[in-house]
Amino acid sequence: MSARLAEVTGRYLYLDVLGVEYRVYFEQAGQGVPVVLQHTAGCDSRQWRHVLEDPDFTSRYQLVAADLPFHGRSLPPQSQQWWTEEYTLRQDFFLAFHVALVEALELERPIYAGCSMGGHLAPDLALHHPGLFRAAIGLEAALNSHGVERILPWLYHPRIGNDSKPALMHTLCAPQSPEAYKRETTYIYSQGAPSVFKGDLHYYAVEHDLTEDAQKIDTSRTELHILNGEYDWSAFPAAGEALAAEVDGATFTVMEGVGHFPMSENPDVFKSYFLPLLDRVSSR
Repeated sequence: MSARLAEVTGRYLYLDVLGVEYRVYFEQAGQGVPVVLQHTAGCDSRQWRHVLEDPDFTSRYQLVAADLPFHGRSLPPQSQQWWTEEYTLRQDFFLAFHVALVEALELERPIYAGCSMGGHLAPDLALHHPGLFRAAIGLEAALNSHGVERILPWLYHPRIGNDSKPALMHTLCAPQSPEAYKRETTYIYSQGAPSVFKGDLHYYAVEHDLTEDAQKIDTSRTELHILNGEYDWSAFPAAGEALAAEVDGATFTVMEGVGHFPMSENPDVFKSYFLPLLDRVSSR
């Protein structure tokens, strides 16, 4: 009896980011136009597994999904005494990580797609590194998410159990998303290091702010496409629409029937939006 193996390859890449070497885990699948997939805050690349195993994607796209350092299988840097300070994700690091990843893997004119904090990074990449990606796709993106920071003290506190974060994430999923997929989404959240979710939200809720700079994004260098889930109460549809309205040439789409984690909570519905968009971008 032959084993059933996924057509996904996992490897470790030694990556220098802002002068520090990180051992970064990433998965690859497929061939064709490269697509870099960024996970959400406090999570890891397992969120993208349904896309990575779908032959409709892998038959025409080279998919790359990495665990950001401190997430999933990408451990903290061995050269640093990282335990002496609380983890905080900074915008300059997040941007530099993706520049280093694209250069190290020699990806030619890739497409970027990220969700939540990764969705916020899409317009930041287009603004600060125009032309690095042929297109930046922001899932659950916004001009800013100020106001969310008021919940940060709840997310890393000795009186808050590890079930609290997954339970909160469950409320961000659409009610009609399959329960098995919603449970899978929240299960991954239960495995994150205690301080990482809070630290990621520093970028998401504090540093990311394109209120003054969104109009500077040049979509002739990097296309910008914004998609927000109908049931997302964090990066709600009006927030994504406001971002797209500020950027000449950007597009905006409401993904009906999904919430904050479309690629993992309801991969079939997500595919109906994401695959045609990739096809349009790659054909130009």
